[in-house]
Amino acid sequence: MPIRLGLIGKTNTGKTTFFNAATLFSEEISSYPFTTKKPISGSSQAITLCVHPEFKVKDNPNNSKCVDGWRYIPIELIDLPGLIKDAWKGKGLGNQFLSIAAQSDALLHVVDASGGIDSTGQISEPGTGDPISDFADIEEELVMWYLKILEGNREKISKSVRRGSDLIESITDLYRGIGVNKIHVKDALRSTGLSEKDFDDYDMTDSKKLASYLRRISKPTLIVANKIDVKGADKNFDRLRERYNDMIVIPASGDSELSLRRAEQKGLIRYSPGSEQFDILKSDELNKKQTDALDFIKKGIMGEFMRTGVQFAINIAVFKLLKMNSIYPVTNDKTLADKKGRILPDLLLLKDGATVKDLAREIHTDLTKGLLYAKDLRYNLRLPVDYQLRDRDVISLVNASKK
Repeated sequence: MPIRLGLIGKTNTGKTTFFNAATLFSEEISSYPFTTKKPISGSSQAITLCVHPEFKVKDNPNNSKCVDGWRYIPIELIDLPGLIKDAWKGKGLGNQFLSIAAQSDALLHVVDASGGIDSTGQISEPGTGDPISDFADIEEELVMWYLKILEGNREKISKSVRRGSDLIESITDLYRGIGVNKIHVKDALRSTGLSEKDFDDYDMTDSKKLASYLRRISKPTLIVANKIDVKGADKNFDRLRERYNDMIVIPASGDSELSLRRAEQKGLIRYSPGSEQFDILKSDELNKKQTDALDFIKKGIMGEFMRTGVQFAINIAVFKLLKMNSIYPVTNDKTLADKKGRILPDLLLLKDGATVKDLAREIHTDLTKGLLYAKDLRYNLRLPVDYQLRDRDVISLVNASKK
């Protein structure tokens, strides 16, 4: 299963433009509320440096692609309908939104850094809206959804605990379908100081504190400060970073990235997603409007912020928020090839802390049977099955039959 990232935020923040820029999927973009009426899924990619230059080989990618020494790893991106107040009660597209958001591994919360929407998500004059409040409004909906699940099952949990069941297990069972595990619940109870308190004595403040913490650690989120190219947005970007200093805030211009990607598709420029520069190939085929737009992107976006931020946000979500490591499993420890002779064919993203045994299980459950050890092909080391893999490891598994 590819990693799944959900785009959330109010309407008119530029979510769909961000989505189209990242996937080159042509969805309707307009200023009407709820343009995105249902979740839309598309294929994007996380990008990381490939190991093949280091090993001085030419690779033959299978589950990803390699361009100019960079590996493009497929991920799934979902553009979710904009939320309205009281979505957690089922208003608007609330239930549909929340159920899909639950299936995301991480969330990219897109806000209009220009302050160009009002509290309801309607287009307004830039500078009149407040992206800090916009973020808080959506966050409150998510927390209230988590709280609704807890409070709606309070009697069930109480009965379960009175019968001798473990509180951590009982709470985990409630949230398991939305990606919450026992480690999340244990951490939440400890961090909120509720692990020693009897569940029947929880008041609403306790429940909300627990729900809020669970939401935060089970659905890691970064803030995309979109429309950073609009005048005044830089000040709101600074405010967002100051107010939410415990979160990653990334400046972005979905419009600029989409323009670059489409120009690259037409062969007008040379550009790779996430790059800090682009080269114009066919200046004679550009009209004045296109030339001015590209000039603005080069100076106003890349000159100020280095990049458009779209690909950067995806990379940060995968490698920082989700703490994924790039692992290259191969069959032949001499040629770095698989059984078909393809060199460095696959790149697997495994959670930080994953072991050699986890890698074997990810490739095929049968590989765990008779698994003896693994070889680290960079340093020619023998690794035990419980060894925790590190980013960019090139690994050959050894089991009883292979030996």
